[in-house]
Parts: sequence; structure tokens; C-alpha cells
Amino acid sequence: MPRALRQGEPHMTDQPLPEQIIAQFVQLLSVERKHEFDFTGIPQPGGVGRVFGGQVIAQALQAAQQSVEEGKSAHSLHAYFLRGGREGEVINYAVTADFEGRSFANRRVVASQQGEPILNFSASFHREEAGLEHQAPVMPDVAPPEDLPPEHEQRAGMIARFGDRMTEGQRALFLRPRPIEMRTPGQLHWMNSDPKPPVAHSWFRTVARLPDDPALHRAVIAYASDYTLLGTSVLPHGLSWFRGELTSASLDHALWFHRPARADEWLLYATDSPWSGGGRGFNRGSIFNRAGELVASVAQEGMIRRRRKE
Repeated sequence: MPRALRQGEPHMTDQPLPEQIIAQFVQLLSVERKHEFDFTGIPQPGGVGRVFGGQVIAQALQAAQQSVEEGKSAHSLHAYFLRGGREGEVINYAVTADFEGRSFANRRVVASQQGEPILNFSASFHREEAGLEHQAPVMPDVAPPEDLPPEHEQRAGMIARFGDRMTEGQRALFLRPRPIEMRTPGQLHWMNSDPKPPVAHSWFRTVARLPDDPALHRAVIAYASDYTLLGTSVLPHGLSWFRGELTSASLDHALWFHRPARADEWLLYATDSPWSGGGRGFNRGSIFNRAGELVASVAQEGMIRRRRKE
């Protein structure tokens, strides 16, 4: 029998509408310009604990995008996480314009809270042009998203089965309305208890339509690219953050945009992990649209440690 809701936990009828969630999400990613190269990102409403790394990357990208002349789009970004950001505090983004050429531009961004750096970020921009084309990776043959259960149903099932073993913070995180809808044909690391190959597939899109702003769609894809990635490297070990068996943190994150894509239409995120060791896990990701075209490539290394029993 499903566990009864605890006091203070939201009931399904209390959830905001998808359009409200996305309006708040767009505001979260819309950094405010304070000076020519200084921007501020608002905190996640109701956020608890550490800031999600994808949020900091997306806000840093938005700050960099606002500082580049019209006609140039981000084609790659590289980020190093220095410290965990704190929820409830604004994040300041200081942009440095290192290069502005005819075809390419480069920006450096330092994200900080109360004067303490939490992220070093750089992005390269390119003016669109025709060129030689090929695509090596083939889109994996997985079930379409229409045939898969929504992630919130899987999360509700986990709450019903293991809710009494979870902390209040874990329950709040699992029940929080999410701007990104995900559907997976397999088991992600938080669902998994048996060792399995380090490969995962997830469809994702925003829960409601986004404005027609290509820069915003790139920022949302950057935000979503931090989902499921690090967890791929722990699949062979049958461990889960959900069960309190892991301590993990992203160390660095790289993303390459290959072609325009809408983040409010289904995209397939295929991830794999060729190596882990020494307390670190290395992960790769390929993002495809429904036509099988490669939209973006991702790479990330993170800290993964078995949690010590107290």
C-alpha cells in the first residue's frame, strides 16, 4: 500500500500548471545585466542545499550569450566546478571578452557567491556558415517517449516503496515539480541496485512550450545535459545516491552544440562511461533529435565515492 503523504508534502492537486513551471524556469535562466559585463542570476525558488550544477552552467552561458554581438551562436562551452553553490543566494557572473573576430568569439565567465568563485566557465561562439558535413554516432534504437512512463510516475513509485527510509530533503527533492520531463527505457542509477553496463538512455523535453529564442533553447539543453550523466559511471557498481550509498559531485563539464534544436521537443540523451577509478568517473553523452540528427555532444568527469558508514 502506498505510504501516506507526510505533513508538508505536496499533493498532486497542489502542483502548479506546466505553463507556470516553465514561466518560472525561463525567469531562472534569464540573468540580469548589472553592468556591461556583469550579470546576476536569481536563486531557484524554494531551493534547498546545493545549487544544481546545470543551473549554474545555463546561467553562465546566458551571461556569455548576452555579451556577444548578434549573429554568433555558442558552439562549445567548458566549465570547472570549484565549490558547491548555495541555494537561496544570488549568483554573480563576471564576463571577460577575450576575443571578438569576424567568425568566432570567446568569453570567460566566473560565477561567484559573496565574492567566492564557484565556477570557471568559457564559451566559444561562431557565425553560421556552410561547411563539410558528416555524423559518426548513430542514434540508439530505443522505445519512443510515447511508449515510456513519465519520470514522475517512477519517482512516485520509489516514494511509495522507500519513502520511510528517505530524509525530508530527499523527499522534497523527489516531489519538487520539474521543468524538464524525462522518460527512460531502462533504469537510471538512482533506480538501479544491480551492476549493469555503464550505458543509459533518456528522452527529455520541457514540460511546456518555450519562447522562440534559440539562445534560451541552448541554455535549457545545457541545463539538462547535467542530468543522468554522472550517474552513468556508477551503474557497473550497483550503487545509488537514492539509497545513501554514494557521495558525488561534478568536477568539470564540456558541451558542444552541433545544430539548432528545440528543448521543448523530445530529445534523446544517450550516455556512457568508459572509465572510473581513483574516486572519479568519466562520462560521455550524445543528444539526438527525433530525426536521428546529432544535436550536441557532452563530456563530464565527476567525483564518485562510496559513502562511509558512520
